[in-house]
Amino acid sequence: MISPFLVLAIGTCLTNSLVPEKEKDPKYWRNQAQETLKYALELQKLNTNVAKNVIMFLGDGMGVSTVTAARILKGQLHHNPGEETRLEMDKFPFVALSKTYNTNAQVPDSAGTATAYLCGVKANEGTVGVSAAAERSRCNTTQGNEVTSILRWAKDAGKSVGIVTTTRVNHATPSAAYAHSADRDWYSDNEMPPEALSQGCKDIAYQLMHNIRDIEVIMGGGRKYMYPKNKTDVEYEIDEKARGTRLDGLDLVDIWKNFKPRHKHSHFIWNRTELLALDPYNVDYLLGLFEPGDMQYELNRNNVTDPSLSEMVTVAIQILQKNPRGFFLLVEGGRIDHGHHEGKAKQALHEAVEMDRAIGRAGSMTSLEDTLTVVTADHSHVFTFGGYTPRGNSIFGLAPMLSDTDKKPFTAILYGNGPGYKVVGGERENVSMVDYAHNNYQAQSAVPLRHETHGGEDVAVFSKGPMAHLLHGVHEQNYIPHVMAYAACIGANLDHCAPASSARNLAAGPLLLPLALFPLSILF
Repeated sequence: MISPFLVLAIGTCLTNSLVPEKEKDPKYWRNQAQETLKYALELQKLNTNVAKNVIMFLGDGMGVSTVTAARILKGQLHHNPGEETRLEMDKFPFVALSKTYNTNAQVPDSAGTATAYLCGVKANEGTVGVSAAAERSRCNTTQGNEVTSILRWAKDAGKSVGIVTTTRVNHATPSAAYAHSADRDWYSDNEMPPEALSQGCKDIAYQLMHNIRDIEVIMGGGRKYMYPKNKTDVEYEIDEKARGTRLDGLDLVDIWKNFKPRHKHSHFIWNRTELLALDPYNVDYLLGLFEPGDMQYELNRNNVTDPSLSEMVTVAIQILQKNPRGFFLLVEGGRIDHGHHEGKAKQALHEAVEMDRAIGRAGSMTSLEDTLTVVTADHSHVFTFGGYTPRGNSIFGLAPMLSDTDKKPFTAILYGNGPGYKVVGGERENVSMVDYAHNNYQAQSAVPLRHETHGGEDVAVFSKGPMAHLLHGVHEQNYIPHVMAYAACIGANLDHCAPASSARNLAAGPLLLPLALFPLSILF
């Protein structure tokens, strides 16, 4: 067992050695504060332009503790202490908090929350694209309770639209953009109960190909839900779990191809090599399905077959920005959530760092003048880190002390519940005897569960670009798409926009009239 005196000595040494000389001078902190103040004062000059483009980054399960830990990891990957590092989202000028509860759940799921931040209506747990009048798994409560998303509003306004995710393209987050389903798990008809099929409900993969047929960009995983049952996968030929699942015999990829106008250039791809070989300027429609199910974790990613999230985002923007009316793009870092559910903090945090890299890539390809970018999460997790760790302590490392109760060391990262709960000889496992820095190490949890749960606290909303200041306090989650729509002059609230008749004659789409012409009671 590690001596508590040795642990404390190491911690003290780290603390003293990792304080940069400049930070010992009070002038450093005072000057930094004054520079921050100067920047804050500049924010009084509000950006009230029309948002030609809207990009929404959704970190699934990316609570505030995950954001902080990812910031430290990003810095440490660059051989810095980490705490002083800035994520790309940290640079956004406006930050709000979002209340994430579902209409029937204090601690939410990813489906009801997706309906809120995409469709502008709070909904029940487990349902997508329907109001709270629809009940989970009850097909006959769907009809008449459908709600549309900001992706549909953007498409109806003549913008190009895209969906990029590291999960299945018919998973909870992306599905709320195009589907109306009483159950988020109805990925294909194979997962639906006979009653739902007999009542006429359609699976989510089917709805992806039929509800909004002209989505310009769709990228992520989920191949097996597009093909007839037992059809061999193009990549994993001997893996039975990768085979097609559809009972109706449909080949949805062929259906997607046949929907596209012959004079347009549409491409179906299934690997990274094909993606990077594309000339985006000669692509009108792109369907990229890179895995049978969810995509691989970033730490496990095959650089030949699987693109990174930032690579997918780059190509998506290159395709979408050709439209003079602009675009709406939904980007999901979906496997942050999966890493946490499995108690694998290292996987989750590397997913968050990769999403932040994609945010930076998108920022370099667009302009603050005409692009509203929003970064948020659907919910949090019972993930935490603490233990009085010294400056620069590895985010995956030990706290600088032993428990004063069981006299064993503990990692800074812990979970409130989950699969990391383990008892050895009637006592808590001694983590110094295991490889707690392993990619798949499951951090210790207080309560044993096969899958760690979501957290119920508010999540952050970062925003920049036109009308970003409207995301400014503590809001209900369903407020978010209404702000994005207002900024882009799409959807129902168009009173502040140029008349539709005038807008039709402008290639760039509708324009905002000067906001000074309108009283604040109308604008906010």
